[in-house]
Amino acid sequence: MGDEDNSLISIPQAILDRLTRVDMPKVRSVAKSEEMIEVAGVSIPVYECETLVLGSGAAGMRAAVELKRRGVDVLVASTGLFAGTSACSGSDKQTLYTTSTDYKGDNFVSYAEGLCSGGAMNFSTAYIEAVGSVDALGGLLYMGLPLPHDENGAILRYQTDHDEAGRATSCGPRTSKLMVKVLFEEAITLGMRILPSCSVIRILKHSIDGTEQVYGAIALHRDEERNAYGMIFIECTQIVIATGGPGELYRDSVYPRHCHGGLGLALEAGLELCNLTESQFGIGTPRTKFPWNLSGTYVQVMPRVYSVDQDGGEHNFLAAYYRNTREMVSNTFRKGYQWPFHSTRMLDYQSSLFDLAVFLEQQANRKVYLDFLNNPEPVNEGESFSLDDLDPDVRAYLENTEALFDRPIDRLRQMNPLAIELYRMHGTNLEQEPLEFTMNNQHMNGGILIDDWGRTSLRGCYAVGEAAGSHGVTRPGGAALNSGQVFGKRVAVAIKRSRKPHRKQSINTTSLSNVLAEHLEKAERFAGNTDGISAKEVQTEIQARMSNHAGILCNLDDVSLARKEATELRKKIEQRGIRAVSESTVGASFRWQQMALVSEAVLRALEYYISHGGGSRGARAICSEQGTQCPEAHRKDLSRYRFIAERETDRDEKLVVSFIEDTIKVSAIPVERAPNPERQFFEKGWGPYLLKEG
Repeated sequence: MGDEDNSLISIPQAILDRLTRVDMPKVRSVAKSEEMIEVAGVSIPVYECETLVLGSGAAGMRAAVELKRRGVDVLVASTGLFAGTSACSGSDKQTLYTTSTDYKGDNFVSYAEGLCSGGAMNFSTAYIEAVGSVDALGGLLYMGLPLPHDENGAILRYQTDHDEAGRATSCGPRTSKLMVKVLFEEAITLGMRILPSCSVIRILKHSIDGTEQVYGAIALHRDEERNAYGMIFIECTQIVIATGGPGELYRDSVYPRHCHGGLGLALEAGLELCNLTESQFGIGTPRTKFPWNLSGTYVQVMPRVYSVDQDGGEHNFLAAYYRNTREMVSNTFRKGYQWPFHSTRMLDYQSSLFDLAVFLEQQANRKVYLDFLNNPEPVNEGESFSLDDLDPDVRAYLENTEALFDRPIDRLRQMNPLAIELYRMHGTNLEQEPLEFTMNNQHMNGGILIDDWGRTSLRGCYAVGEAAGSHGVTRPGGAALNSGQVFGKRVAVAIKRSRKPHRKQSINTTSLSNVLAEHLEKAERFAGNTDGISAKEVQTEIQARMSNHAGILCNLDDVSLARKEATELRKKIEQRGIRAVSESTVGASFRWQQMALVSEAVLRALEYYISHGGGSRGARAICSEQGTQCPEAHRKDLSRYRFIAERETDRDEKLVVSFIEDTIKVSAIPVERAPNPERQFFEKGWGPYLLKEG
């Protein structure tokens, strides 16, 4: 069936531009503080607030807005406005995963069971995200997020990865950027105080009645000229860490540049982390160009997939993996909603066999491309690609979207014209040229250990968004965006409930001066250190090690060796420091020292997991000759990728990581995945609610 059976929808350019070329609001920085503290002859400006939010992505700004609405004096510190994953990352139609109002509605328990089904996540957390998604979505709609809906007012939905109910929705490729836009517009309306170009390098704490409590942070503010390093002190009683994930960990990464996250900062502050073994990997365009996830319609239109060797020869490499053309193209399609690599999907010629094939082409120094101008080449002689020879689920999807066009580019134009427009604005015209892609690290499912109110192991410190380890092993695509919105509000509620009448903290000025002097001395050592390691050397070593030894294929020997090398690098940095090219660039030295610690922590958690019998799940296949599962290919021996199966018991615990006495410690804590919601009767719950909120 060809083009004559469908009419191509034409979307005006102005609409395409509005949803891809998103204009962000102008933000006015906080006026410079005149309050100073003198340390070793250096003047360090002092800023004050009740709650300091670190990060200005969708999760951090939701927390800030909700805090401000509740009358809390909040200050946002952002390393780079509109420069993180929320503003700069996405996919074909970047997904927001919330409780569905479509058709017959939804079920909170089944939603929660889906979120925590992969393990390492409490049902209570998942249930909170399910219930809270209603309010989270309503708030975004109120602020102006342009989600599509039908004439009955129901938000339009579709199926995403690890999603059996079709709860996904989207504004297009820029969903999270549009979320950031409306949240910033609301923040500006509320008179939010924002410090752009400001990176926190140390969380400060003191002991009150035997319990450690946040009292402030040391930051480097690039616009501050009253000392050489831009060092400032921010006094606060709460900190919300919303710094995103550790995007700089991997060489092969779809994160924007300079996304270091806050996990190293958290480890140095003594916070506990969890689930660091759990990430997401999938296909996307290279970081050296325009990093972007290639999920959804980019592969659902079934473009020609091929590789190019160093001599310029083209290879239909997938033909060596799949048994026939129908199987190959149907699984290419399924990468759309089975985007993350999953070890078990390498079996039985499923969609992650595609990922393995791409990964092995990269290892063979071949470049891999999607060609939207041509249909896939056949696997076997005598076969040909045909829209009439597809698996039933694939054919039905194309029929329902009225995308039965002869060429992939026309199918893409029909299903998602914004996907074409996005790459056009970044220099690649999919209507004229192929698109290079790779296997990339995309998301950290682990992070800072939090409870169901976003509280960390340090009193007064909270975490939201990708910085928080609130996800389990698997999660539906777009659930992370919802989690950040739900916990952004919950953190604000928790802070408001615990709020005491505002009064000046009792801070030990000698202790504060000492820690400021320590960090001034460290900054001076970075800036004046000719023997230090360069930040580029540290970056290259960390990223190569993580990509080569902690990607989708792992084994115990490689991981253990990589962890030892990571420990050696951290200690070498402690001894020699990281050389900064100037006083104004010492921030990079602090950040890469923290990234070295994060890299070691991830490898240590992975080493612990594998050495204690942990099997393949989520992001990685744990390869071993003793493995009981092995992927098969049509014309290729994959026996070297035999892997250990996951143990069901491992789903019932989280691995907790902490940095104690110069050593990374790992331990396991149980999780509860059984459904446990109780009916709350109105009269019984009303009084306690009024007391808490009052």
